[in-house]
Amino acid sequence: MKSVSCSHAPAKLEEWPAADYDFVVPLKITGTSIRQTQLKTRMPFKYGIATMTEVPMVFVRVETEVDGRPSWGISSDLLPPKWFTKVPDDPLEQEIADMLRVIRRAMSNSLGVEAPTAFAAWRTIYGQQAAWAKAENIAPLLAHFGTSLVERALIESVCRATGQPLGQALRSGTLGFEPGAIHPALAKRSAAELLPQQPLAKVLARHTVGLADPLSAAAIPADELLVDSLPQSLDQCIRAYGLRHFKIKINGNLDADHERLRSVASTIGQNAPSDYEFSLDGNEQFKSVDDFRNHWASLAADAELTSFFEHLLFVEQPLHRNIALEDSVGDGFGDWPDRPPIIIDESDATIKSLPLALALGYAGTSHKNCKGIFKGVANACLLNARREAGHTAVMSGEDLCNVGPVAVIQDLAVMSALGIESVERNGHHYMAGLSQFPEATQRQVLAAHAGLYRTSDQGWPTLDIRDGQIHLRSVNDQPFGTGFELDLSAFEEIDLTAV
Repeated sequence: MKSVSCSHAPAKLEEWPAADYDFVVPLKITGTSIRQTQLKTRMPFKYGIATMTEVPMVFVRVETEVDGRPSWGISSDLLPPKWFTKVPDDPLEQEIADMLRVIRRAMSNSLGVEAPTAFAAWRTIYGQQAAWAKAENIAPLLAHFGTSLVERALIESVCRATGQPLGQALRSGTLGFEPGAIHPALAKRSAAELLPQQPLAKVLARHTVGLADPLSAAAIPADELLVDSLPQSLDQCIRAYGLRHFKIKINGNLDADHERLRSVASTIGQNAPSDYEFSLDGNEQFKSVDDFRNHWASLAADAELTSFFEHLLFVEQPLHRNIALEDSVGDGFGDWPDRPPIIIDESDATIKSLPLALALGYAGTSHKNCKGIFKGVANACLLNARREAGHTAVMSGEDLCNVGPVAVIQDLAVMSALGIESVERNGHHYMAGLSQFPEATQRQVLAAHAGLYRTSDQGWPTLDIRDGQIHLRSVNDQPFGTGFELDLSAFEEIDLTAV
């Protein structure tokens, strides 16, 4: 088990430091539209306080002029219940309405924006969305979900217009990205210095073990057996995909977590290669550092788990977001020098979150496109600089919402550009590939991304994971990953006036 002891002075933060745009690719946002479709999971996905069985997917299209030439970009995501705001009693219908509201607002904020670069346009949209959300008492994590969808489509439009993959566009200055404009500590550093020189050729798929997921084929009741040709239980997934990286969810109940982890450890130990590794997701179940420390101590002292915990990568967001960045957390971490590496996830809600977390003693953060690409890239730069200085720094790749035909490709493009080698992949496990999409879309994805997708035994595309790895050649060869124009006419159009 790896451990970390962090001591980091709080950084002085400003809302928007000045930025110099040495490389100008001017753009204007000329139009926006949004459509949706309803998807069903192939099996229930239990995470935190929610269990997902069906979920809307939205597609956002942004029309632009890039250096005087028309272009466009598309982004997409699921609308996951009980993640952006974990309020147990809120009706799901209201949560979906709230997510659509912030998306529509971000689209409204973006319309007509003119800027010297995509990054400058994003700063404008981000600032307007933040001000609106504060006035409306909307949590930043939820508010900037809307910002991120516009941002992703905007970035694709520039990459498409210039013919550049994401990593090249970030490093060359085409997008205008400046790390110091988000994190003042990086004011004298460039993206070219702080980001990998080359994109990753492949990533390790870190397979999620949900709280209700069956661990063995024998444990699946006969009436819950799936016949869609994809693996269902954990042991089946390990063998089918060659998995060696895992993400394991806990629920905060000590007896239940002991029993569950023993079973998961046994299943992984019997089926996975001996060099397996895993992360632990605390799902915000703990109300203080002491609560989690006591929970952790009990798990770590379990003789049946001792060797298993030697394979731990990090612990993700054990503390509830309401207290995770309070000053008391720094005191609690300071009294716990041999703690495991702990990162934030849901608490990474604004551009200020990661520096604050590092000051408190966290080891890093996660990247999810739904939290914002430019913010995530800046966070990666900050952690790379921290690593250069000899500190422990963790930047993980997490999933939740990333399924085809668009979101997972764009997500992998970001992971590749940032050099994040272990990426949680769960979307493909809970969805039957692209079986719920038009055949024309299925053909487009297979044509553009052979090697990333394969044809399942039932004839529809599914993510191709071999030896526990996902190959990214097709992703890296395309402007921001997708490489095709998705026909959105098959999906329901959403009224943009209901902001």
